[in-house]
Parts: sequence; structure tokens; C-alpha cells
Amino acid sequence: MKKVIRRILAVLPAVVMQGLWIWLLFSWLAPYATVLSWVLTVFAVVLEMYILTSRDEAAYRTLWLIIILSLPVAGAVLYLCVGNKRGAKPIRKKLEQAKKHMPAGEPGDFSALETVNPRLAQTFRWVGSQTGLPVMPCEGAKYYPVGEDMHPDILSALESAQEYIYVEYFIIEDGKMWDPMVEIMARKAAEGVDVRVMYDDLGSIATYSVLNVMKLRELGIHCFPFNPMLYLKGTVNYRDHRKMLIVDGKVAFSGGVNLADEYINAKVKFGHWKDIGFRLTGAPVGSYTRMFTEFWNAFSREDPITRPLTAPEPGAGEGFVLSYYDSPLYRQPVSNTMYVELLSQAVHTAWFYTPYLMLGEQLMDAFTRAAGRGVDVRIIMPGIPDKKIVYRMSRSYYRPLLEAGVKIYEYTPGFVHAKGCVIDGEVGTIGTVNLDYRSLFLHFENNSLFYRVPILRDLAADYTATQEKCREVSLESRSGFWKRMLDGVLRLFAPLC
Repeated sequence: MKKVIRRILAVLPAVVMQGLWIWLLFSWLAPYATVLSWVLTVFAVVLEMYILTSRDEAAYRTLWLIIILSLPVAGAVLYLCVGNKRGAKPIRKKLEQAKKHMPAGEPGDFSALETVNPRLAQTFRWVGSQTGLPVMPCEGAKYYPVGEDMHPDILSALESAQEYIYVEYFIIEDGKMWDPMVEIMARKAAEGVDVRVMYDDLGSIATYSVLNVMKLRELGIHCFPFNPMLYLKGTVNYRDHRKMLIVDGKVAFSGGVNLADEYINAKVKFGHWKDIGFRLTGAPVGSYTRMFTEFWNAFSREDPITRPLTAPEPGAGEGFVLSYYDSPLYRQPVSNTMYVELLSQAVHTAWFYTPYLMLGEQLMDAFTRAAGRGVDVRIIMPGIPDKKIVYRMSRSYYRPLLEAGVKIYEYTPGFVHAKGCVIDGEVGTIGTVNLDYRSLFLHFENNSLFYRVPILRDLAADYTATQEKCREVSLESRSGFWKRMLDGVLRLFAPLC
């Protein structure tokens, strides 16, 4: 809380200055109020036409139309600031500049996958074409059903570092998970290993600060916050929700686990914290090295990474993996479209983990259509919420899913932070993508798409074991006129959460 208060006090003067500037502007324009009112009304109508013809999700468009119709001036200004992707122009420009100085990515060889499953190969190829990252044979992958199982392997990998350590997470906090990592990284930095840490400033606003950054730098560790909150700006909505740790281009860790004690259950927060993660080894690690390098060179004010993006030739593996990052700057929402694709191809089962559930129309239709044609569709959600209003909004989506035959389970021991799915036991994902508007449309995320990899058997087994600790949600529990009215209101505002 002290870190939040300090940040508010630091940002407050800039916000006050912005407010004062707006007040002075309107005071100066006051004599022209009638003309200005007509101009702004015409502008609001034009803006509404623009929103109607945009390719945004229908619920997102509807919400902004209501806001602008209710508050033409304030609503239009708010939309221009945070409601459309024009506000992300500074971020886009930096990324494009960084990409110019990086070698072009290889598309990978899809022929082997096309031979096995031509339809799924089309989905993989589309994801690769949108993100510029390749499909590869999966040389080695390990599944972690809880964060505390992954932590020792992370420490062991850090100890093995000889060239570089790259760390990028949404949340970092001092404690039993992070402190041993810092101790090893500081020792490695003293030995000449290139150690770099990147975190999201808003995600870690209550847990990490400039003082922590300074301490890391004193230890020889490069560190910077992504998109720092210094004042109100159009990029405030775009957060770095990615989670990855790469060592020497040989091993990479990812999944839902952040670097704070609740993620390894060293601190009790909302009951037992259920999260999942994985480790990759071999040539597929190169995709994570590329993701980190691109972000570091685009947004860090420190020395850019100049190390060549070399990786060993893909070796033999069981199954395929395509690791990518999603971006609000892409023309199409990659993860959202990919999940629609996977659900459309499901034949027997489609099992999902997610902490939050706020679906756009396309993805909602994909879930209900799959269940309607007889696919066993399941979603595991938290039993104890971390954010009560978001939890209630998530539950407002239950009724149409339950009516279609989707089975929803809530994890009674505590909070589920896992993000993943397994379809027909053969294809699935593990990463950072929640099934909500922020992850699917506004955040930078990373995900790994697997096909016929043993890790999916582990994910399916863990899913079955976790379901035994859940209560199944019934349609009767979602009945009642006032509940349905409240659900409708909450779903209307879900795109903002």
C-alpha cells in the first residue's frame, strides 16, 4: 500500500496539471459555447459512425456508443484517449523501430504438421503468419501443475547460466520466490552474465517501485518498467501481461505464474493458489528469446540487446509447438481467433482453465456451438475470487454457457490463476491469456500452442484431478429475474474490466 500511495503522490501533480489545462481550454472557449456545442455534436455523430464500422467486438462497440450518446463531449474525449488503438501509436512506433534492426523471423516448416492434420495446420500457419513466429518440433517440455513445483527448476536454470538471463513478468514482489532468484542473478551478473529484468509498471504498482529497480541496478542487473505510469496517457490501457524467463537460449519458462509468494503458496492469499506453467528446451526457446529481445530493444532506455538471435537447428521432437506473443496492435486478435478456431475443430473434449470469464460474441458462440454439437466443453474457474466485482462479472456469463451445455466448475480450495486448454487430448495451449477482454484485446500476452506433445497428457491429467476439488455450477443457481437483470448490466460494462 505504501508503494501505491507514493506512486499516487508522484503522479498527482501531472494529473492536476492536465486537469488545469483542460479547464483553462474550456474557459477560453466559453464565449463560443453554442457554436462549440454544435461542432461537438456533429463530431460525436461522426465518431459513432466510425465505431459502428470498426472491427471491434460488438459488446465493446455497444458500450462506447452508450457512453458517447449519454455524455457526448466527455465520452468522445474518453474514447479518443483510451477506447481506440490510436492511443497506442507511441508503442506501435517503438516496436516497429525495434523490428527494423532485427533479422526477419523464419516461418518454420509446416509440411510435417500438414501431413498429420491439414486442417489444424491451417490454424498453426495463420497464427504464425500473424505473429511472425515459427512452428517447431517440440524437443522438450515439462508441465508444472502448481507454481511451487516450477520454482526449484527456475533456480537450477539460473545457476546454469553462462551468457544471459532474461526475465519479463507482469508482477514482481520481494519475498521467498523472488529473493533467491535475485541472489543468483546478482552472483551471475558479477561473473559477467548479461542479466535483464522487465516488468509491468501498473501490474507491479503495489509490489515493485523505482527503489527496487535501483537496488537491482546496484547489483549489476539491468531493469526497467514497461509503460510507466507517470501521467494519464492514451497508452495506459496497454499492459505487458507476458511472463517468461529465458536462460542462454537453451531453456525457457512461462505460464500463469508471476514472481510473488502467493504463486508458490508461500503466502496464503484467497485460499490455495492454483496456477500452471511449463518449461521448454532446445530450438523452440528461440521464439521466447526473440519476444524478449524485441520488447527490450523497443521500450528500454538501457543498452539494447545486440547479441545475434542464433539458435540451434530444430532437432527431433514429439509433436509440435508454436510460441507467440499477442498484441493489441495486431489487426486481428490472435488468441481470440485461435480459440474460436480450436473450438470449431473440437470433436470430443474442450477443457479450459481461466481465472476470469468475459467473452466476446465470437468466442461465446464458439463455446456454445461446440457444446451444442456434443463436445464435452468444460471451464474451471476460481472458487474464491481475487477481485469480487470482476468475479461477479465473470459469473454473469455463466447462464448462456450453461444453457448450451457447457460445464462450469469452481475450485473450492481457493483461487485459480491458470490459463490453458486441451482439445481432444491432442492440441492445447499454456500461457498468460485469460478468457477476458483485457487479455484477448488489450494486453500484450504470450502463449504456446502445442500439438501431440506429452505435456498435454499431463495438462489433461491435472485438469481431471483439479476438477475433483471443484463444485459444478448448476443452471438453477443462476436463475431469478433480478440476477438476470444484474447479469445484463454487468456484461454491458465487462469490456472495461
